[in-house]
Amino acid sequence: MTTLITNIKELIQVRETNHTLVSGQDMKVLPTIKNAFLLIDHDTIVDYGKMSDSVGLKADNIIDANNKLVLPTWCDSHTHIVYAGNREQEFVDRINGLSYEDIANRGGGILNSAEKLQNTSEDDLYEQSAERLQSVINLGTGAIEIKSGYGLTVAAELKMLRIIKRLKKNFPIKVKGTLLAAHAVPKDFKNNKEAFVDLVINELIPEVSKLQLANYIDVFCEKGYFDLKDTERILECASQFGLVPKIHVNQFNAFGGVALGVKFGALSVDHLEELNNEDIEALKNSRTIPVALPSCSYFLSIPYTPARRLIDAGLPLALATDYNPGSTPSGNMNFVISTACIKMKMTPEEAINAATINGAYAMGISNMYGSITKGKKANVIITKPVPSYNYLPYAFGDNHIDSVIINGQVQ
Repeated sequence: MTTLITNIKELIQVRETNHTLVSGQDMKVLPTIKNAFLLIDHDTIVDYGKMSDSVGLKADNIIDANNKLVLPTWCDSHTHIVYAGNREQEFVDRINGLSYEDIANRGGGILNSAEKLQNTSEDDLYEQSAERLQSVINLGTGAIEIKSGYGLTVAAELKMLRIIKRLKKNFPIKVKGTLLAAHAVPKDFKNNKEAFVDLVINELIPEVSKLQLANYIDVFCEKGYFDLKDTERILECASQFGLVPKIHVNQFNAFGGVALGVKFGALSVDHLEELNNEDIEALKNSRTIPVALPSCSYFLSIPYTPARRLIDAGLPLALATDYNPGSTPSGNMNFVISTACIKMKMTPEEAINAATINGAYAMGISNMYGSITKGKKANVIITKPVPSYNYLPYAFGDNHIDSVIINGQVQ
């Protein structure tokens, strides 16, 4: 089946050649075509250009996008959407003065989510997660990475990863799975963290590899969670099983996690609310992309990732939601882009680049996703009538999406 989108006010993120990453000053450039068309064959972009060049084109389905923008769907490279229930009481606790660390220290936080998940059936957990995934698709997300990490036992972590695999099978969008067993130290290992790291290394990673349940490995490298030694042990083991690192670093403290990620060839280092010059130097001349999670900073009232320092140093940057029950109960990439512009002083061009092509890079899929390029997957957003792409982050409280196309099909 072919689909022709006509009279597009502006076709955004057009790349003639297959760019897979945009860095530094190049992030300020967002190639577009005004008064454009886009031709889709089955699930693939096959042609695009000015409307004047579309004479004679035919298609099974024609969509008139008059006064509307068309751009690639968002690529959300950092989520935790497989979880049970919610943590709304902790939200109130923070309003009343408790910190994220205070809540965690009294058995809340990740441990709270783990207990709920362990006591939730696999089918129930799948249904909750499927509802969230459908919601983010409606909000324009066309590719997503989903982490485990709310199981904290071998059985529960495997349950989460099976659900991620099930979501991948049953939904049209691109899904990448990540093993994040080292998300917190379980209650049973409170006084013996090393034994839990041994469990992850000796049992969980080999089993996940055997069952082919994950693409990536993650560690919450943070004070009070897993230190550099713990992280290095896990990454060394994961490398033997072909799991590529995507690690949580510098959310609350900067103490060398970025350099460690680079050392192990991490695809991305995520959070970076705290950042020092050594971290920036470590990222230079590496293939590791920093990922900012501004919704998390908004929700927890912690610092925002210093996007200007990273971009002005010539580095790339991706944006993602961090969708999870404790620190970001939202998968709205549109809000992420607005927040990046408002709070992190990113330009709309930089934010859209960070949420499309660079987000795809942070998932290892930018050869097929993240830009309007012939041969890439036909995953696009058609907006409602808007003045320009600047309006998307500007009018942050409105839903600007008219329709979402995934693999050539209107959702």
